[in-house]
Amino acid sequence: MGSLQNYRDLEIDWSMTPWDAVTLYLEWGNNSWHANHQPVRSKADYSNYFVVYTWDKKPKAILVRRNSEEARELAELELPEDLGRKFLDSVGNLKGVYPPDQSVRTWLEAQLRPQQ
Repeated sequence: MGSLQNYRDLEIDWSMTPWDAVTLYLEWGNNSWHANHQPVRSKADYSNYFVVYTWDKKPKAILVRRNSEEARELAELELPEDLGRKFLDSVGNLKGVYPPDQSVRTWLEAQLRPQQ
């Protein structure tokens, strides 16, 4: 599960956060007041998004596809050491599941680009 090349053509919802995904897909009809995402209308509605998982010793980025029935982990990559350390500092070294910050997003977008 270490490469994003198979997913480079996938539409990524960069604004989806882990808590928005729960609201949209697990609590149907309980849409956030921000209205950043369309309401889920059927099981065919899904989102592809990244989370940063910090429960392990080293943080990792996970590409998730979620619908109202499941959340599937499509790929996971360990963050580079320096980037991982900076991300952990930004969240107070707390364990959890977070949306990627801009630095992590920039790195992920580079991983999604075709290799030259």
